[in-house]
Amino acid sequence: MNTPDAPPVVPPSAPDPFVGWLRTVAPYIHAFRGKTFVVGAPGELFAQGRLNALVQDLGLLQAMGMRIVLVHGSRPQVNEQLRLRGATSRDVKGVRVTDAVALECAKEAAGELRLDIEAAFSQGLPNTPMAHSAIRILSGNLVTARPVGIVDGVDFMHTGLTRKIDTPTIRFALDGGAIVLLSPLGFSPTGEAFNLSMEDLASSTAIALDADKLIFLSEAGAVADPSGRLLGEISEAQAQRILDAAYLGPDTTFYLRHALRACEGGVARAHIVPFEPDGSVLLELFRHDGVGSMLVEETLEALREATSDDVGGILSLIRPLEDDGTLVRRDRALIEREIGNFTVIEHDGVIFGCAALYAFAEHRIGEMACLAVSTNAQGQGDGERILTRIEQRARAAGLKRLFVLTTRTMHWFLKRGFVQSSLEDLPAERQRLYNWQRKSQVLIKDL
Repeated sequence: MNTPDAPPVVPPSAPDPFVGWLRTVAPYIHAFRGKTFVVGAPGELFAQGRLNALVQDLGLLQAMGMRIVLVHGSRPQVNEQLRLRGATSRDVKGVRVTDAVALECAKEAAGELRLDIEAAFSQGLPNTPMAHSAIRILSGNLVTARPVGIVDGVDFMHTGLTRKIDTPTIRFALDGGAIVLLSPLGFSPTGEAFNLSMEDLASSTAIALDADKLIFLSEAGAVADPSGRLLGEISEAQAQRILDAAYLGPDTTFYLRHALRACEGGVARAHIVPFEPDGSVLLELFRHDGVGSMLVEETLEALREATSDDVGGILSLIRPLEDDGTLVRRDRALIEREIGNFTVIEHDGVIFGCAALYAFAEHRIGEMACLAVSTNAQGQGDGERILTRIEQRARAAGLKRLFVLTTRTMHWFLKRGFVQSSLEDLPAERQRLYNWQRKSQVLIKDL
């Protein structure tokens, strides 16, 4: 009996760049949904006409299920009000001394900015993320303040510090799908008004809400080391050393001090992000390397052996490489059975690299397979760190050599001590599984 020919296998086409991008950011969307973000925006951002861009980005985050509290500053707006009244601003160690005139200027500036922000969130601009949006804004007397008082002989008068945040009302508003807007003014139980710094108010709010992230938008940019190299991730201990070294500018120092205060108060992550790039908040949240500095209790990157919880992340990582023929296709059941062979590298809960070790104990040799690094993390040394970990695992298992089969990355392995070999150098059981259609190169390294 004749059997019909099997239909030809059509290799999957490369995904559209947009599809690839959406798949890349999907893990972040899942991780951030339902989380509380406190965003501190300085008055300089509004003075430079960036309100609409900020509103569009925050509206997009809110639409994806993130709970947003926006704290705005008003320093340049207060200075302008003082100039129009012929008054001068007096600062001591970067803190404004708020006399009666400055307090009136602060009220006027905060009121104008609050109305501008509420109006911006109310618009549904066509062809923007705000199209067809209906975002509600809640603001009000949600901040109790106390006076700074007299410090080193200086009476700061109406300058205040955050004393208490009305967290039940804010949480109620967030639960109802609103964005909460806080202006840099607080009130005492006797009804007296105090001028607050945006940084103090934002960090106090993040601590009170036990927020998942505090995000400062900065005109000065992110934190750098003395040579000017951007510090993408900073531990609390490292932040304190930077502050002690006192090489940062006054604005960045102020942001870092309050970011550190927030993390020490229980906030999981604090970011200092430049507001100059359009969409900088989105770039910081949804790109592996971000555009700012993230302050954490300890480093977020983990290189470890895989567990069954990592199967989905490994599949998402290797699927594009399987589709283009770089890796042999593996199904979920196979990876679940062999998960103990895998090593993964993750950052903030998202897997960015993996590899597996298969030991041929009789021959004292092991195979490293399925080495993959996310396109968003390439060039940062993750592949080399995974290779080093696999070599350590192989030595611990008593193996003396490590081999790989590769079709496209031979030169990468050659640079790392592997030498080109032949199929006959592999154990007989591995030779029988060799895929002659792929014609992979055999590379071996002595351990």
